[in-house]
Amino acid sequence: MNQQLTILRNWLQDNQIDLAYITDPSHIHYFSGFHSEPHERILALFVPKDAEPFLFVPALEIEEAQNSDWAFQVSGYLDSQNPWDLIQEAIKKNSGVPNKMAIEKNSLTVDRLDALKQRMPQTDFSTDLTQLIQQMQLKKSTAEKEIMLEAGHWADVAFEIGFKAIKAGAMEQEIVAEIEYQLKRKGVPSMSFDTLVLAGKNAANPHGTPGENQVKPNELVLFDLGVVWKGYCSDATRTVSFKEPTDFQRKIHAIVLEAQLAATKAVKPGVKASKIDKIARDVISSYGYGEYFNHRLGHGIGTTVHEFPSIVEGNDMTLEAGMCFSIEPGIYIPDQVGVRVEDCLYVTKDGCENFTKTPKELQIFD
Repeated sequence: MNQQLTILRNWLQDNQIDLAYITDPSHIHYFSGFHSEPHERILALFVPKDAEPFLFVPALEIEEAQNSDWAFQVSGYLDSQNPWDLIQEAIKKNSGVPNKMAIEKNSLTVDRLDALKQRMPQTDFSTDLTQLIQQMQLKKSTAEKEIMLEAGHWADVAFEIGFKAIKAGAMEQEIVAEIEYQLKRKGVPSMSFDTLVLAGKNAANPHGTPGENQVKPNELVLFDLGVVWKGYCSDATRTVSFKEPTDFQRKIHAIVLEAQLAATKAVKPGVKASKIDKIARDVISSYGYGEYFNHRLGHGIGTTVHEFPSIVEGNDMTLEAGMCFSIEPGIYIPDQVGVRVEDCLYVTKDGCENFTKTPKELQIFD
């Protein structure tokens, strides 16, 4: 049994909870090593306090689950079967009807919880696993860090592909397609989120949608991207220029970069998350652009692209070695310009290490 399952089982025993029901696909991968996107079907991991854990998967994925790193029982269901009846039977056979079952309240839907309650009316479902899993995932192991460095490398490759695709008249969505196509050819299975390539005024929307907007000379182009590699995510942003930028564009980029570097330099164990946010925000505000930095400074990253914690005002959590999160200040002036510079990093014993290495200074492409 791996370390994650051992920690979870010990927690169940200490809290006198009979069974844990894990539903988030990324968390199932974290505990089992098996990754799948079930869509509307049921995918679940059940961990009893005193019996062997088991996976419950759609029938078409049973063989894949059995061939994964998962060393315990795998059961499943056909589309023609009622999965909840089979889950009830599997739980009863494996460990008996539980008095208490811990669930993930932030991912288990109401209708699925109701289906469990109908079949196990005597079971108490009030215990939430969310905080425990957040704490378990908060600090990454050396092995996890190495995988995330590999994921960061592929983000750097993606930037290189995207930068080469910049040319007059190229549509944002064309550049996105080129990045994702080339990465697929190199063996990268998927992106960690929808790739953003936003040119000119379109970049002033922090979460804009790449479309038919064309790259034009003397405009900035914002790239926000990441990949999923061996179950772990990368996430990074660079803003570059197609041909010579204006003095104003240079100025805004320089301010954002100054903020990003200042915040990154301050990261080390013992510093509060809120202080890191404040450092970046104060830099941008000192130049008079504070109102145009309208989102948190960063977010955790790991098996999902947005994990606990948030690096934001009001979060006085103390940073510890092993934590992984983004530093991504930005300035977004509507109808004018949008700039963001982002790296995700790993907190070391005396500082931090970025997962991505692409230069952050304003690059100019002809």
